Parts: sequence; structure tokens; C-alpha cells
Amino acid sequence: MRAPRPRKVTSRRGRVFFDDVHAGNLEERSDGSVVFSYLPAYLERPGAEAVSLSLPLSPIPVVTVGLHPFFDGLVPEGWLLDIAVRNWKLDPRDRLGLLFNLCSECLGAVRVLPW
Repeated sequence: MRAPRPRKVTSRRGRVFFDDVHAGNLEERSDGSVVFSYLPAYLERPGAEAVSLSLPLSPIPVVTVGLHPFFDGLVPEGWLLDIAVRNWKLDPRDRLGLLFNLCSECLGAVRVLPW
């Protein structure tokens, strides 16, 4: 009997834009944590703004268990989420997947695109 093949760990990544400027990146780690980090070039921009008050400008990445509440708040809820889940066959428990699939054109200054 052969040993089971090791499960391939794939990390998902996304780009975070603020007013159409690439401000930072999101990355899901194999342990389920999600890392948000600002790009050094964005931090050096004159007049750079934080994407959220809960994510102040800093070169230190923010690591959260699961999706950071700011990004989770961008995911639609209620009937709009139900339509998206049903039409695109998305897992409603996969908050990062929902963010990447549904938040490329959000209301407001922030949008998130899968990498």
C-alpha cells in the first residue's frame, strides 16, 4: 500500500487598491491566517492614506486569523450574497474567496482583485 500523497498547499493572494492605486496585498497562509501588507512604494507616496482606520499605514504586515474585519465588511450580505453564491456556485463560508470574487468593484475607494 502506498503512502498518501502530500496535500498541495496553495496560497491565495489578492491586490488591494485604494482610489485605483495598488496599495497593498492580501495573502492567505496555509494555517488559515490572512496577511495584509502595504506596498513600500505606496507608503512612500505623498498623501498616502490608510485603506481603513483599522489598518493604519505601516510597513509591518497585519496578520489575522481568518479575514480582517475591514475586508470581511466589504463582502455583500443578505439577498445580494445569496444571488452571488447561487449564480457563481461560491461557498458562503469562504470569506476570502467571496472577497476575491465579489469585491473587484466595491462602493467606495477600496477594491480587491485576486492575483
